[in-house]
Amino acid sequence: MSALGLSEKLLEIIVCPQCHGDLLPVEATVPDQDGELVCQGECGLAYPVRDGIPVLLIDEGRPTKGSSKAQPTEG
Repeated sequence: MSALGLSEKLLEIIVCPQCHGDLLPVEATVPDQDGELVCQGECGLAYPVRDGIPVLLIDEGRPTKGSSKAQPTEG
């Protein structure tokens, strides 16, 4: 197991649902979360991990500091 209790294999295959960028696991900064997966791509959204499960829904993503395109697109 790797960071946030997610397997290395899972972290290798999942990508940001918004821009398809790589996701970096980050320890929790928000209550009720195990941590976040922060997009290293164009959008810079951070997705919560709850009870060891990544919530990879664009509507659940939050803009991170310095993200260039934090607004979800239609489609």
